[in-house]
Amino acid sequence: MLSLRRLVLVVLAIGLLASAASAAPFNVEETTIAKIHAAILKKELTSTELVKLYLARIKAYNGPSAEQPNGLLGPIVPVANAKGLNALSTLNLRPSTRKAMGFDDRKARSMTDAVDADPAMPDALEVAARLDAEFAKTGKLSGPLHGVVIAIKDQYDTFDLRTTSGADAAYANDRPPHDSTFVARLRAAGAIIIGKANMGEYASGFRSSFGGIMGSAYATDRNPGGSSGGSATAVAANLVTVALAEETGPSVRAPAQYANAVGLAPTQELVSRVGMVNIGLNTRTGPIARTVEDAARILTVIAGYDPKDEMTAFAVGRTPDQPYESFAQPGSLAGVRIGVIREYLDKSVFGPAEAENIAIAERAIADLKKLGATIVDPGAEGLFTAYIKRYNPVLHNTTWTKLLPELFPVDAKGKPTADHIAKLVELATDPTKFPGKLTIRDFPATPADGESKYGYNLYLKERGDANIRTLDDLINKANFYVDSSDQTVPPKKATLETANKPLVYDTTLRLQRRFAIQQIVLQCMAELKLDALVAPTGVNPSRKLFAPVEPAGNGKGPYGMFTFLGQQGFPVLTVPAGFTTQVYDQVPDPAKPGNYIWAGPTPAKLPVGIDFIGRPFAEPTLFRLAAAYEKATHHRTPPPLFGALKP
Repeated sequence: MLSLRRLVLVVLAIGLLASAASAAPFNVEETTIAKIHAAILKKELTSTELVKLYLARIKAYNGPSAEQPNGLLGPIVPVANAKGLNALSTLNLRPSTRKAMGFDDRKARSMTDAVDADPAMPDALEVAARLDAEFAKTGKLSGPLHGVVIAIKDQYDTFDLRTTSGADAAYANDRPPHDSTFVARLRAAGAIIIGKANMGEYASGFRSSFGGIMGSAYATDRNPGGSSGGSATAVAANLVTVALAEETGPSVRAPAQYANAVGLAPTQELVSRVGMVNIGLNTRTGPIARTVEDAARILTVIAGYDPKDEMTAFAVGRTPDQPYESFAQPGSLAGVRIGVIREYLDKSVFGPAEAENIAIAERAIADLKKLGATIVDPGAEGLFTAYIKRYNPVLHNTTWTKLLPELFPVDAKGKPTADHIAKLVELATDPTKFPGKLTIRDFPATPADGESKYGYNLYLKERGDANIRTLDDLINKANFYVDSSDQTVPPKKATLETANKPLVYDTTLRLQRRFAIQQIVLQCMAELKLDALVAPTGVNPSRKLFAPVEPAGNGKGPYGMFTFLGQQGFPVLTVPAGFTTQVYDQVPDPAKPGNYIWAGPTPAKLPVGIDFIGRPFAEPTLFRLAAAYEKATHHRTPPPLFGALKP
């Protein structure tokens, strides 16, 4: 039998959707953490009412974003102007409450615990009720995130919610035994976890075998920007206050850009990655929010040393004495020197499909100058080229010399036939002899053999599930989507099988690249007295779902994004910079079956972002710049398809 408390919750839930929009005067759309706290302190809002308001929006807007005639695992048909976004895959509601509110069983907190009655696992409404009771007793907020409603990317462990990294894998217990470190910190600060954000399965693409496909809030038939698309879309459509995401390539900033939101991929060593499926050397944990200040408030809570993540030892003594949000206050940028990464704005290497994004970035740079910043623009050669010529030969040494056998000859066995060190000294003392035109755009991706296999198996061993123990189990004990029409996302089973092949774990080259690029960039910033760098978040707007991936080259990664500097450990903060008026899309080439060509321009209003990049642990500087720019330009605009609910 239900306890009296549970029965009361069920009764309340039945009337929730009808009452939330009409009874609560608080305007949840585009609200901020500061506004939520002000309303609670004035007794104009309770945490329970806030959760109900968000649940009403989730009920209205979290339905399917595409047609699925053969279910989640079959072909999917994108829908323009769909009524749903499918941003949240799991909701933090007890079974009876969830059913009373009309959410289907697929949104259950667990697929392996149908009863879900553990009192040590309160759901979102129960947590809110506890916060309300504490506030009624003390008149004080319980912490810096009291009542803030948050979604967590399904890549991160939550002890009370299923965690499978988007997969439909047969865990004996789909709930991990512990929270991720940063999730535990969010809860301790008073945050309410409303659910898990849908994601590209195993942190790739925009589709999940368990949760299905996600659409963009600004054009539901377009890509939401990668594996953290659910987190960003939930923020864009005001389904949550803020969300947490993960970036290895562009998976915080691309979704944030396409969601017209703020996204922070922080310094690698600043936020613990413990409790994440498949930790890698380049993975970073960061917030997606609608304002710079809200992103800063989240970082204040989640940043700092975690003895379980050895990389965070670098953060000791390198975090500010004041909360990060204290730096996110708009003001003059007089005295600030910002370097332009001209390499990412070079129209001579990009085409018409990238032209408008570049133009929007140029306007953003002009706005920064109006705010008082000194703009250091290197011109056509690029910001880092001179420093690459000067330092790259010695920093990359044999890694680089192997690419230049004409200067560094070897015999058939790879043994040097000349003095390579003498040639390196010559290049170091006379950079004009540097061969070729190597720019920051031209560094290739660095392999890390065995990294994924190590990451998966380490996570699974620490999780300790009785059925899914190894990467072999993930391959053999799961359902995978199969859609031959989708050429943009490799089949997940095949991806895991490839990851499972290496027998050694070798990150040597990746670590060397990281040190070398940090040295080059930091030397550039030191000589030019730069406080930060600025560049377009990416040069391609959101592509159509299932359209080919943007052509690589010239520094572009997935989604037409620039990811290289963030992967080397630099913090990167993206902020809304405006909207396109037209786009180019890739369409089948009628003259060459199987090939694609750019077609357009086609009228389209899609979000574009600008990146602020700083030295490691320079997040305070980035927040200062971004807050000033945000306040002066006001480019954040909520998606018109997902507006306020009708009373």
